[in-house]
Amino acid sequence: MTLAPDSLVSRQDPATSAARRGTLLVACASVCWSTGGLFVRLVNTSSWTTTFWRSLAATLCLGLVLSLTHRTSIVRLWRDGGRPAATVAVFMALTSTCFILSLAHTSVADTLLLMSTGPFVAGLLGWLLLGERVPHRTWASMCVALAGTAVMVSGSYTRGALTGDLLALVMAMSFAAAIVLIRRHPEIQMGPAAALGTALTALAMLPLADPFATSRRDLVLLTIFGAVQFSGGFLLFMGGARLIPAAETALIEMLETVLGPIWVWLVLSERPPATTLAGGALILAALLANTWLDLVIGSRRR
Repeated sequence: MTLAPDSLVSRQDPATSAARRGTLLVACASVCWSTGGLFVRLVNTSSWTTTFWRSLAATLCLGLVLSLTHRTSIVRLWRDGGRPAATVAVFMALTSTCFILSLAHTSVADTLLLMSTGPFVAGLLGWLLLGERVPHRTWASMCVALAGTAVMVSGSYTRGALTGDLLALVMAMSFAAAIVLIRRHPEIQMGPAAALGTALTALAMLPLADPFATSRRDLVLLTIFGAVQFSGGFLLFMGGARLIPAAETALIEMLETVLGPIWVWLVLSERPPATTLAGGALILAALLANTWLDLVIGSRRR
């Protein structure tokens, strides 16, 4: 008996393939960004100076690469991007700036816990502005991930200052807004938007930074921090965020919270508390369950 080719190899649904590619890109961006805590621990500069040099290095790297590949100036690319690209850049710059300011006014635990509301904000904005319905399994995964974050910070959670908590909420909302805008305007060139976002962040940090007090060692590390870790993760994220729903994008990005303490443990031998490991396991389980269900449901629809 001869089997038809379609019975041997199932045809790949283009939408499913794009969604899987988007999931992979966002996951890779989260892995890349998760090393940020390690870089911060390795340098001896203030938060303001660290953010300034990281953003400046990312801007110069992205600007050079984009100018060479497009054979035009980065300023021209920013102008061609129009209002949508500029708006995305502003939201991403606001996210980075509010993150640093939140840490300066409240505890790390408070900031992480409030950051984990990002997927819920993204899901709500995606539903209101784009008509994206969030599956029940994704809402459930987000609730489990939020619980995991609460477990992670339970050992150090304190009643933080109101200003820092509000800044953390603004950060979560601005990050969610950037995700929704990327979904709404898939024509946006991600490279120029990313470079503009890092340039705005560098300008915002300059009055508070002390860049000339940076040692050569720290300058090298901060250059790698900006040119490789930050800008590389930015491009991966913005390339994948346009392919999957906003709520799922923000949910996958929580992988950064799980992996961050792991890199510090592996490189600096700083063992995280049991609550951090337990909460991270909950978040990872939620991400894996949501991804597995997407694969199963996607294969049944083909």
